[in-house]
Amino acid sequence: MTQITAPAPLSPSVAAHPMAKFQRKVRSLVDTKAIQPTDSLWKIAFIFGDKWPHWKSELESFDFTMQDSIGDLLAVDCWEEEDEVSA
Repeated sequence: MTQITAPAPLSPSVAAHPMAKFQRKVRSLVDTKAIQPTDSLWKIAFIFGDKWPHWKSELESFDFTMQDSIGDLLAVDCWEEEDEVSA
């Protein structure tokens, strides 16, 4: 008798939001003690170098300021953008 296996269902969100990836990188920096959760976001500008203008713009689009703490960034659970509302 031949056994047929149904394919696994696809996850609705296969790719992680770019900000979720950025958040993981920042969390890694905190875990390695390179920065502290109480540090201001501007401190990571030195670490991200040439890519910082992009990430700063992304953070500002989510209403972060450079004086907000890194802990505030790490506390975000979901990176959904407001304009992604279903019609």
